[in-house]
Amino acid sequence: MLEVVVLSGKGGTGKTSITSSFAALSYNAVFADCDVDAADLHLILEPEVKEKHEFYSGYEAEIIEEKCISCGKCSEVCRFDAISIENNTFSVNSLCEGCGVCVNFCPSNAISFDKSLTGEWYLSDTRLGQLVHAKLRTAAENSGKLVTKVKNEARLYAEKESLSLIIVDGPPGTSCPVIASITGSDIVVLVTEPSLSGIHDMERVHKLATHFKIPTAICINKWDINPENSELIEKYAFDNNCIFLGKISYSPIFTKAQIESRSVVEIDDGKASIEIVRIWAALSKELKILKDKKLAKKQ
Repeated sequence: MLEVVVLSGKGGTGKTSITSSFAALSYNAVFADCDVDAADLHLILEPEVKEKHEFYSGYEAEIIEEKCISCGKCSEVCRFDAISIENNTFSVNSLCEGCGVCVNFCPSNAISFDKSLTGEWYLSDTRLGQLVHAKLRTAAENSGKLVTKVKNEARLYAEKESLSLIIVDGPPGTSCPVIASITGSDIVVLVTEPSLSGIHDMERVHKLATHFKIPTAICINKWDINPENSELIEKYAFDNNCIFLGKISYSPIFTKAQIESRSVVEIDDGKASIEIVRIWAALSKELKILKDKKLAKKQ
């Protein structure tokens, strides 16, 4: 089994459009949407939820009014200023980090400390295959743990159904959720655009993947809006031992596909669609090489 994680370094580069096209072109694969803070792959794949599970992460303090003696010790020891008082009644506000110090210092055992419900994850049918996805509750933290949960469930499903590939739509940026999404993966596909900010973000994600010794492949979306910068990206890939998969021309078909809840390759056989198919073919060759290397290590 191989894992491909599609990243972009920032939003708006067409990452999810290209991921969904990969899903349409793939065979024997399961898909995982690890952008749990702002999931959108489901908007294209239109999943029918088969399983729905609650996700608990961290702890949440809550003052039990009947036991509280209003001594104020909880407020005194809380370094996050998460204890509020109104009309001599103490309560825990949204700043609570779930550290549990107030629980330990409360002289009347008036603070409960249960696991916090921070989101949900789903296993769904789609027209292209199975999708594992999730939704983080508003203002909830620990999205990295939910990303790990989504990936682990995708792996379990792939093993159970003898699927050979996991295609992951990763989150933007380089923070904890991105690290969680690439952990244990076989290759990172970076979707970038030929803007200075796009190049900067591409370099940051590449450095992150390099730190974890994960091979990086690069493709450029909207390459023709700035051919000079596109050349710089190709040179960067060559100079930094990245696999260059190809370029996709600017096309309004991306927006049309999103409106119709379809991947680009499902609704169009024009230039951009053909370029994505070529990129998928180039990626498939790299996956074959990675698969052969894995098999060789086992022997």
